[in-house]
Amino acid sequence: MYNRIAIIDLGTNTCNLLIAEHDNSNYHILYQGKEVVKLGKNGIDKNQLTPDGLERAIPAIRKHQERIEKYNVSEVVTIATSAIREATNKDWFQEEIKTRTGLELQIISGDKEAELIFKGVKLAFGEIEDHSLILDIGGGSNEFILTDAGQSIWKESFPLGMARIIEEIPPSDPITPEEITKINDWFESRLGPLWNRLQNVNVGMMIGCSGAFDTLADLIDQTDAGTKTRIRQEIAINDFYLIYEKLIASTTAGRMKMKGMESIRVEMIVPSVIFIKMVIERLKIHKIFQTDFALREGVLYEHIFN
Repeated sequence: MYNRIAIIDLGTNTCNLLIAEHDNSNYHILYQGKEVVKLGKNGIDKNQLTPDGLERAIPAIRKHQERIEKYNVSEVVTIATSAIREATNKDWFQEEIKTRTGLELQIISGDKEAELIFKGVKLAFGEIEDHSLILDIGGGSNEFILTDAGQSIWKESFPLGMARIIEEIPPSDPITPEEITKINDWFESRLGPLWNRLQNVNVGMMIGCSGAFDTLADLIDQTDAGTKTRIRQEIAINDFYLIYEKLIASTTAGRMKMKGMESIRVEMIVPSVIFIKMVIERLKIHKIFQTDFALREGVLYEHIFN
């Protein structure tokens, strides 16, 4: 007998919804979608959630609740990540969400977020190549997971998301070479645990999940944003560099016209590709795969197999 579950992921930039049915070995995705919330706007650099951010989150959640009502779900799981867990006023935000939507926000740790991302990727790939490096780029944080023998052998969440970097180093339009250097240095100096752990590891491939990688794949494939579902797709290194050069030379207006560009990514895709380039060059990675599966699918994985 199949159970139906709805998973709401309230992230820094978007509020995502996944509805699926599952038994103890199989699953079928019934619906997935997102609403823009930009919780990090005008506050993430101070670790503060704003009333404006709350007023964007509430209607987004209510829209998802209306969608959930169309499916006979037995459980609704609502997860909150970096922007909320790092906020000094998260208790206020959590109470407001509960009062106004009836939903109990589960504010998860960075470690738990990385664990769920790994499980989501495992659901997509089945067997994961040894010494693969999973990277989830978010608005509030970035998660890295190193794999071996199909398992996660090291993971860490860094509060270095793209909403944070554009508040810290607001880019020009287009971005300047000096700003690219500043952004590289900002990331480089804060990723010590990653560089230390991977010092003697030959990373076979990077598996990129969530928004920035989805947008990269859409830009390469020249498909309208969000119209193509990808469980796993290779991104050729040459294709990545072509898109990188195009993006760093672009203006905001130019990016808005690019086929495959999602509106929520227009601001953050430039620091995202700078970040990806730094990581692949520092770790000498020559193979990249993209998957749509991440945190929400990790929650689904736990419900299927636990």
